[in-house]
Amino acid sequence: MKSNYECMFIIANNVTEEKRNTLVDKFSKMAGAGVKVEKMGLKKFATEIDHKKDGYYYLMTFASEPQIPHEIGALMNITDGMVRYMFVNKDEQIKGRKQNVKKAKPKAEAKSE
Repeated sequence: MKSNYECMFIIANNVTEEKRNTLVDKFSKMAGAGVKVEKMGLKKFATEIDHKKDGYYYLMTFASEPQIPHEIGALMNITDGMVRYMFVNKDEQIKGRKQNVKKAKPKAEAKSE
């Protein structure tokens, strides 16, 4: 069953634009059809990461089977120039919010009595 995912990843600022585009293409091809990649640009880090002060941020949105984010993550782990990445399952995030709202309603009703 396909789920909706977001992947935020950071590529080091010393990687050439050509190499960054190649990496983004490689990751988006692995994610499959219907991939949307948003370039967020060069941003400074709040604290240094691996002796780097800034990096190029990207947000990739896609729908895939659950094993695909693991495969992309494994490739990102061994790719030179990758600083950080994080995957979020948007379907689970929405389901979790609905459950939290259901739990919060009884507490709010108890306070009003």
